[in-house]
Amino acid sequence: MAWKKRDSVRIIAGVVAGIILAMSISSFNGCSSNPSLEAWHTEKLSKEFTADLLGEEISNFSEYMELEHILFNQLDEKVYAETGTGADQVLNRYSSGSAADPTDLQPNWNRSFELEGNGKGGVLLLHGMSDSPYSLRALGEALNQRGYHVIGLRLPGHGTAPSGLKYVRWQDMAAAVELAMEQLYSGLGSASSALHIIGYSTGASLALDFTLKALDGNPARVPDSLILISPAIRVHGAARLAGFKGSLSALPGLGNMAWLTVMDEFDPYKYNSFATNAGSQVHRVTVDVDRRIQALASNPVAAESFPRVLVLKSTVDATVTTDAVVDNLLNRLPADRNELVLFDINRQAAIKSTLLVSDPGPLTNRLLADSDLPFSVTFITNENPYSNAVEARFKAPHSAEPLNTGLLGLEWPRGVVSLSHVALPMPPDDPLYGQFPPANQDHIFLGDLALKGERGLLKIPENWLLRMRYNPFYSYLEERVLGWLEKPAGLKRLNAE
Repeated sequence: MAWKKRDSVRIIAGVVAGIILAMSISSFNGCSSNPSLEAWHTEKLSKEFTADLLGEEISNFSEYMELEHILFNQLDEKVYAETGTGADQVLNRYSSGSAADPTDLQPNWNRSFELEGNGKGGVLLLHGMSDSPYSLRALGEALNQRGYHVIGLRLPGHGTAPSGLKYVRWQDMAAAVELAMEQLYSGLGSASSALHIIGYSTGASLALDFTLKALDGNPARVPDSLILISPAIRVHGAARLAGFKGSLSALPGLGNMAWLTVMDEFDPYKYNSFATNAGSQVHRVTVDVDRRIQALASNPVAAESFPRVLVLKSTVDATVTTDAVVDNLLNRLPADRNELVLFDINRQAAIKSTLLVSDPGPLTNRLLADSDLPFSVTFITNENPYSNAVEARFKAPHSAEPLNTGLLGLEWPRGVVSLSHVALPMPPDDPLYGQFPPANQDHIFLGDLALKGERGLLKIPENWLLRMRYNPFYSYLEERVLGWLEKPAGLKRLNAE
């Protein structure tokens, strides 16, 4: 009996310790001690696509879009219809007619979109966790203007209500990717037309997942290239604990444990609230993809069929790590075909400040000095520490030092210290996240906000207000993406038929 008593004590102690740990995680991630859960946090939308429907009820992208239409009708009934209107709801995205209501804008970029091309090739755009197709809208429109057939896929659990993040599995998102890729493939003008995937954040992991599956089972479907923006190759440590914290939400009185962050929903195209399950799913897909890339690297013959990869990333990123991009991805892929584009911090601002928590300089210096790197590196940094103008420094694979390729004709805006995880795909003229508000002031603007007052007054956390939301060097990023896609495509798809 004594051992049973000791075991019981250990179990109880473990549960208590787990609850304390989970509460600590909540506090660390900015979740208030007593957040108010609204309909958009609690309503489960039953018409969402899941992997279980693939091949049964949903067998192609057209049917996926039909189900998506039904899903948004359900969102109207269960969330919008239950949310009040008026002056106190003017910044609530779920209040009909508010300044943050995405349904008041056309098109509603929370939904999947398809832009027909002229036979030049196909591009699938995959957004990140808690995002929507809006995050890659600007790139999609630019690509379509060049003749590409573009699909911006709304991943399951996204674009509707943050409650979707409580239930989505990464396998559901991967299944939707399969449908969208099949749609693009069927619309190609010829068997030799190029097919590409642009993945942002978690969308990058899903792009890698699709490619690895195609290599294993259907080589004809392997994309010609991948472009990965702020890719989730490995996430920071807190995400690994998210699944444990979420499991505690089933206990009485701990329903809020299902959330890492609960905030008002004023962003029309991105959830502010973040479910613990979402963090867990990002961790799971990155671990799964990492395992398979490691296995691929041990088989050089098979790895030769992996498409070329362009990675674009800020040297500072609070969501995903740069080390993992180098060590867990690019160093494992075939040599002499891939490239990493890194955007440095503003060295002029940094040299005047002793307030930096950490400087990414040691990592970038190591990369630029490493003559064994099997991929090329382009480093975007200040012309010198006393200038806001930026230049590109290019280092070829297996070379000892970079070459300056000249000024880009772009500068750091005043007061900006760095880019961020979310900034890269957003142009300065973006009407929601950009540098200046648009002429039409009927809708919310979340870009270069400069709200000031006493701390604790606003519901918006200070770190949210501080984060950079547009890329002053977006024109260079877009130029690099277009140039990458227009490199000559191989005939592997024709040969695989």
